[in-house]
Amino acid sequence: MDFNELLEALSFVVYTYDDRPITLLQIIQVPLYIFLAWFVVNRIGKLIVNALRKRNVSADAVHLFSRVYLVLTIAVLVITSMDILNIPLTAFAFVSGAIAIGVGFGAQNIINNFISGWILMWERPIRIGDFLEVGDARGVVECINTRSTLIRRNDGVHMLVPNSQLLENTVTNWTLIDKNARTFVRVGVAYGSDVVLVQKLLFQVIEERDDILASPKPLVMFEDFGDNALIFDMIFWINAVSETDLRRRRSEMRFRIYELFNQHDICIAYPQRDIHLDGNLTINRSE
Repeated sequence: MDFNELLEALSFVVYTYDDRPITLLQIIQVPLYIFLAWFVVNRIGKLIVNALRKRNVSADAVHLFSRVYLVLTIAVLVITSMDILNIPLTAFAFVSGAIAIGVGFGAQNIINNFISGWILMWERPIRIGDFLEVGDARGVVECINTRSTLIRRNDGVHMLVPNSQLLENTVTNWTLIDKNARTFVRVGVAYGSDVVLVQKLLFQVIEERDDILASPKPLVMFEDFGDNALIFDMIFWINAVSETDLRRRRSEMRFRIYELFNQHDICIAYPQRDIHLDGNLTINRSE
């Protein structure tokens, strides 16, 4: 088959729409064009994303750009493919209306989560890397998808939360403004302990650590006269990315408190009970 015969075969009219002939060549061109265009735009998108990451752009901004870039790319490819086939957009007006009605009745939750996902990415009340408290679960946001948000809990388990729940329910974002969090360490000492010395040692524990923020100023509060102990609270601000990070640092401070109290003979209190026995106490001795 020579070139002219091949060209004639490719010029074969497969169907006609609104007096517009659609040839075999046009139909073959569409998947080739889509594959080539998708390869090019995908490479360009990766180059732009890598450039943004090198400039230390936030992860959620990069994620938003990649989503918008993907949607615009698909829209351009679809419109261009229809233009190659000489199919006007009005040809899908009736079909798209019927699909919209069907989707509206059968996929309300999916559409709700889809729109909520775009709102989260655009308004950014929740960002990638934020530490959230959703109900009884706490974790770090790893990815915001169009339908759900991926959160890694403190125990390492991944949790998928529908985007609509993050907008409609109360969510605590520990790192919305910054990563500073206030926490405290409570310790009880035995009655009769030198409370001034206790306060001095607790301030020493705070001053030894570089990760405790100087502002707001840390405090050591004589909290209460407990049933079995004198209660002291160390209140301070710290830069942390997760609850596990806070727990680790509080644990390190407790180790240091225990060490200093032993060096200065300060007893950490424990519950004590007085038992009163009424009546005679009989002791049986075996021979």
